[in-house]
Amino acid sequence: MSMPGANPPMRPSNEATVEQLAMARREGDAYGQAVREMAREEGALAVHAGDYLLAFVNEEAEGMYELEDGRLVWREAAPDANVHLEVAVADAADGRFVPGLAVHVDVERNGQRVVSTDLPFLWHPFMYHYGSNATLPDRGPYDVLVRVAPAPFRRHDPINGRRYAAPVVARFDEVTFVNGRKASPGAQPRGTDAPTAQAPGAMRQRPRDWADEAAEARTADDPRNVTPRDAAGIPSIGGPDADRTW
Repeated sequence: MSMPGANPPMRPSNEATVEQLAMARREGDAYGQAVREMAREEGALAVHAGDYLLAFVNEEAEGMYELEDGRLVWREAAPDANVHLEVAVADAADGRFVPGLAVHVDVERNGQRVVSTDLPFLWHPFMYHYGSNATLPDRGPYDVLVRVAPAPFRRHDPINGRRYAAPVVARFDEVTFVNGRKASPGAQPRGTDAPTAQAPGAMRQRPRDWADEAAEARTADDPRNVTPRDAAGIPSIGGPDADRTW
């Protein structure tokens, strides 16, 4: 059960005109089109939770360039990596990708964590996302818990800046995974292998937190599945035109 969706404010202010807000929505429309295309190709799963639209995608493990000692080096997916975990996070009102977030994913089977990892931001030529390679014993199905911590960055706008202050949890049950590894032998120069999500033994030692409580909520009226609120205890608010889906 994912946390219920909220509508961040999207109203004219001393920082944003009607025309500028409409432009932001058009930017979000373009990102949403990319997510829908990813869903068509890779089977992305999407939900509106808190102030965000969240989509989870899994595909073959893959390499990536990383800056090392002042130059880009290619880090191939490690031999034991067989899946790439991806999460797209967009503003629920305007649909634009939200950068600078702390995103974490737990992959579980029968209540036991199989993979638990933070997902850093990854540049992509088609669709910005948060992601990491991981190792799974098989294709599943597994339950996937995505959690997003309150955004650490500052927000402009006395009206529209009231967003992203509450932690958010989204749950995707019975997910079947792709198992494979995408090699890129032509990428140069080459460095060490890309990181793979940590082993289950270390993961079970993580203390319980708000995401664990929310993940156990299976119904909308479960008190653990609370409506996201900001630091002042006020639920996120927005006009009816803020409703948006992928």
